[in-house]
Amino acid sequence: MKEYRSYTLYNYRTIPQIAALPKEIGDEIDIVGRVLPFKANNYVVEELIDWQQVETDPLFTLNFPRRGMLDSRHYAAVEKLVAQQAPQHLLDAKIQQIRLSLNPNPAGQEHNVPYLGEIKLRGIQHKYPETILFFPSQGQTCHAYCTFCFRWPQFSGMSGLKFAMKETDLLLRYLRMHHEVTDILFTGGDPMVMQAEKLSAYILPLLSPEFAHIHTIRIGTKSLAYWPYRYLTDSDSDDILRLFSHIVRSGKNLSVQAHFNHPRELSTDSVQRAIARIRSTGAQIRTQSPVMRHINDNPDLWCEMWRKQVDLNCIPYYMFVARDTGAKHYFELPLERCWNIFRRAYRKVSGVCRTVRGPSMSDHSGKIQLLGIQEVKGEKIFVLRFLQARNPAWVDIPFFAAYDPKATWFNQLKPAFGEEKFFFEKKQKPVIIKPFLFE
Repeated sequence: MKEYRSYTLYNYRTIPQIAALPKEIGDEIDIVGRVLPFKANNYVVEELIDWQQVETDPLFTLNFPRRGMLDSRHYAAVEKLVAQQAPQHLLDAKIQQIRLSLNPNPAGQEHNVPYLGEIKLRGIQHKYPETILFFPSQGQTCHAYCTFCFRWPQFSGMSGLKFAMKETDLLLRYLRMHHEVTDILFTGGDPMVMQAEKLSAYILPLLSPEFAHIHTIRIGTKSLAYWPYRYLTDSDSDDILRLFSHIVRSGKNLSVQAHFNHPRELSTDSVQRAIARIRSTGAQIRTQSPVMRHINDNPDLWCEMWRKQVDLNCIPYYMFVARDTGAKHYFELPLERCWNIFRRAYRKVSGVCRTVRGPSMSDHSGKIQLLGIQEVKGEKIFVLRFLQARNPAWVDIPFFAAYDPKATWFNQLKPAFGEEKFFFEKKQKPVIIKPFLFE
């Protein structure tokens, strides 16, 4: 049995591999980790990172802060205060100022929080009619923190931007009122840090006949990549698998939304055994990742990753564009580059891998896919569509943006052909908006 050990800013220098590195690397972790959350574990350290190639290793970069993840001015400001042994309140104030400048609420997530009467349901997001996101309070951490994570405020003490809810009763009351909801996504953080007993308490009520309108239960998790022993040797691993089997036997579709950012995360014996155990319950595993500089900006790597996922009976699901938050400047790629990586990988794999969609961006208005680049009457344009939208009538309608070789996110694009606004931004006939679709 592998015993879980966590590493944070308080104890990461006890990692022998870190102690053997040049001192400046540890110092950079210390400075950047004060602003952006840092947490790793012994599985990542011992089985995933190539310690002989730390300067360029993608798994080290996924887990350990690097100097380039902070703007040079921000880095210098924190470094100076630390060197001066400034009072903690001054250091905390500077850190908070920097965090607020990093767009901690991307895509207007606050606008997705619904009400139940006068009660604001801080642990629910309801952006699209058929799907709600639920943030169980006991699942608001992870086995390790991804350095690109767009939910970094959840782990940074920014309580005003934290989504979490403990009351199962409020969730069930909300679902009783919203029969248009067919899917519920348990997210965080990571729900799979929770004990089986606590996770069951949230899920089992959903299996009763009164929630027959709920067809799919999704669990968003990085645990397969960062702690596969959750399904192998943890004290309640068998209980988790029994819960999964029970969900499937009840007639619900169970989909584990697994995050794999690099093929190496699929390479260990433990992750492959964990995947097999989950699949044996009847659950699906769908895979997703952003495309990121320094990590996976290579079409051959994506081709390898999708093929391996299918070999393991997983379903490639999404390639995202790195969210416009946190250390995005370190990971971001031009949209044209994202599209080229996607299409060059996509054309090398068979149809069973082509379930994947992308590259896509989660904008305030919806989930937007970049379909390609074309030239129409002498004008070079981006071709886009909504995979999901606040207004379902927008879904799957192609629309066009002026080509911009430097753009890395949708809000940097302008409508093509001289239009002032995109079609969904124009004033339209009034529509009846359900209560959760407020702005």
